[in-house]
Order: sequence, then C-alpha cells, then structure tokens
Amino acid sequence: MAEELTPSTPEEEEQPVKQRKNGLYLEVSEELAQSMASGWADTELRDLEPVAQASHTAARRAALSARFPGERLVIPAGRLKTRSNDTEYPFRAATEYVYLTGDQTEDGVLVLEPTADGHSATVYLLPRSNRENGEFWLSGQGELWVGRRHSLTEAEQLLGIPAKDVRELADRLREQTGPVRAVRGHDSVIESALTDKVTAERDEELRVYLSEARAVKDAFEIDQLQLACDATARGFEDVVKVLDKAEATSERYIEGTFFLRARVEGNDVGYGSICAAGPHATTLHWVRNDGPVRSGELLLLDAGVETTALYTADVTRTLPINGRFDALQRKIYDAVYDAQEAGIAAVKPGAKYRDFHDEAQRVLADRLVEWGLVEGPVERVLELGLQRRWTLHGTGHMLGLDVHDCAAARTEAYVDGTLEPGMCLTVEPGLYFQADDLTVPEEYRGIGVRIEDDILVTEDGNRNLSAALPRQADEVEAWMASLRS
Repeated sequence: MAEELTPSTPEEEEQPVKQRKNGLYLEVSEELAQSMASGWADTELRDLEPVAQASHTAARRAALSARFPGERLVIPAGRLKTRSNDTEYPFRAATEYVYLTGDQTEDGVLVLEPTADGHSATVYLLPRSNRENGEFWLSGQGELWVGRRHSLTEAEQLLGIPAKDVRELADRLREQTGPVRAVRGHDSVIESALTDKVTAERDEELRVYLSEARAVKDAFEIDQLQLACDATARGFEDVVKVLDKAEATSERYIEGTFFLRARVEGNDVGYGSICAAGPHATTLHWVRNDGPVRSGELLLLDAGVETTALYTADVTRTLPINGRFDALQRKIYDAVYDAQEAGIAAVKPGAKYRDFHDEAQRVLADRLVEWGLVEGPVERVLELGLQRRWTLHGTGHMLGLDVHDCAAARTEAYVDGTLEPGMCLTVEPGLYFQADDLTVPEEYRGIGVRIEDDILVTEDGNRNLSAALPRQADEVEAWMASLRS
C-alpha cells in the first residue's frame, strides 16, 4: 500500500514529512502547489439518471415526515473507522441513511427540516476534493488516494435531493432551535453538535420507527432480495465445485470461494460467512473458518451475498462433504427439513409471527422424543423448552438491509405481531449435538444441521426467494453430484 508523501528536498528523499494540519500535509513547495492546482480537465458528470430506488426513498421520507411533523430529523451515514494505525475498515453506510436516501458515502447526513406542509429534505455530503488548496492529492482521503466522489450537483441528480456541503452542517445544527431527533451511534461530530438539543428517549422513538418501517418491503427491495438470493445460490454452487480443494486446505477455502462470488455480483457478504465443517457446525456463529474439511462429515454453510444496494440474502445449507449423507446424518437432516417445511407452511398473511417458529419447534421436539433423547410427551417438552438444548435458537428473523433487519422494532410490532404481504423473513430450524454432550449417543456428537431459506410473505401465502438451492436430501445429493461430475 502506498504511503501519503509530501515533496522533499534531495537530501530528504526517502524521508517523507509526517506532520500534517487539518488533514493536509505541510511543507509543499509553492511551485509544486501551483503546478498541482492547474491543468486538470473538467470531469463533471452531466445528465445523470436517478438511482433506481429514488422514487421509493422519496416515499419513505414522506412517511417519516408525516410521523414526526414540526421536528428536525437528522440521519447520518457514519464515518470511516480505523482498522489499524492509518488504515480504515471498508465503509458501510448506516442502514437508516441508506433506506432514506439510496446513498452510501461516508460522512453523509440527511436532514429533514420542518415546513408548513411537512419537511424539506437536504442531504449533506463531502463535495469533490478541492484542487486549489491541494486537498485532492495531499489529504489521505483526497481523490488521488481514494478515488473520485460525486460533486454536490451530481449527487442531487442521482438522489433527487438537494445537496449541500456537510462540513458546514455541524455549526448550522448548533445554531438552530426547535425540536430535533437524530439517529445515534454513527457520527460523533453530528451528535456533539446536537448534544444539548436531543434526548435519548426521543431519538430512540425515531430509531424504532425507522426499524418498523422496514418490515414491509416495497417492490425495489423485493427485487434486491431476489437478486441477493440468486447470487447466493451461485455462490453455493461455486463452493460445491471446489470441496476437494477445501479438503486439501481448510474452511478458509470455502469462505474465500463464496466471498469471490459476493464481490463479483454484489457489494460484499452480508455478514461473516459461517463455513462450519464437522463438529464446528454445532457452533451457531462459527466464523473463524480455520478448521479442516473432511470427507464423511457435514459442512454447514451459512452465507449471503449483499447486493450493491446493500440488501442481503441469508441462506444455509448443510451438505455432505463427500456428496452422500450417511444413515444418521440423513435422519437428523430429514428431521430439520421436515421442521423447516412446517415452518414455511405457517408463513402467510394474517398468521402470527411466532407461528412458524412454533410449528418448526414442534416437529423437532417430536423427533427428539421419538429418538429417545428427551422424555415426552411432546407438549411437556415444548412447555418446558427441553428441546432447546439441541435446537438452541429462534427459527428465523426479518431480513432486508440488515441481515437481522428491524432489530429495534417494538416486541408488539415484531415477534408478537402479525405477518403482512411484503415482509421477508428467514425460516431456519436446526439441530446441534455438541461434541461433548454426554446426554446423547456418541454417534450423534459433533453433528450439526441447519437449513435456512428467505421467505417473502405474499398476498396468498409465501414465496421462497432462495428456492434455486435444493433442500430435500435426495435432491441435495443429486445437485452436488451434477456439479462435481
């Protein structure tokens, strides 16, 4: 990685100046400064088409305006975070900001100013790097270092929102009066400017509203989730094709293979991929991915592609590494498959959100009683939650811009709520027999199975967005064989 340098004297060659002020390096010769400030072509982009979601983000802002009339609303994108020394993590804009603007750039802030008939929206952004003062080549975030960013005029065309310089916003917010709400946790500069104007309770009401507003997806969001699922299916196919190479290396080969598909077809993975082979499959969030991949064991692959608009899939398949389930693996797999089938069947408009979880848990509890692993009857097991020793987690969650979307929603609006058309959720039952679990026969120990699909609630039932990937055991084996032949 290149290091930011300033010109030096011949004696100082190889000894770059490290001191900088206000983000700009000093000790630049006047002659070089003048040279770098001129002789550049006009690169302004004109007649840009709005981003695909522009009409949808406008509708979302209108709904937000109606919910909080007469109040200033401040929604930041967030700032770069240091990974180590002078390197940063890849930036991912805050979900609330993306949902309302379609923009993904760091330091951006959406402000809704109250008006007589609602709100006027302005997006505050960093403008193009300044070429006159040398920012574009002397600052570590200048264009010659990190790439061109859109001008404010370009941003207005793309987003359909008036754009202003964000560097002026903090002072403006300090001077303004009247009720204010802000989304916290993303931009310390903006929060500092508002520190004596906001309350935690009022800000939390804004965050909760924006979380609940995302529960029902619009047409753009549904299309994005389908794209994410389709790309994810191709990523799973990629993995099956290279399982022999993974056996020669580790789970990291699986992780890297899926990541390549995510970066080629989308923005990134939507969350840390779980590439859990053998007994690692019993660890719910196994993301170290540094273990062996052995023939005869199972691979639990939980991974999702995040689209360039930041909507993510969340899919799990449990695959026999050698392509064939043995008898015990199939018995456990079939139980989880049957539980998922029962859960998916319960996803429909008007159903309680908890129904799909309850139906899946009932099937798993029944199998555990049948296998003699827990004393029945099933109703007793469910009442006491005894099946949870091996089922561990809830059977699903909302999905969208966040892999666990709508997480700040009120209990009555989410887990105690009712399903509506346009909601998208995962259905992902599992059975996990820990390697050190002395309450089960030895042959069960170290086996973990989860099957997960992304389910859209429709007007008359549901649609499996990830149906391109087979689920039934025979179909899984046939699919793997076709990819490895």
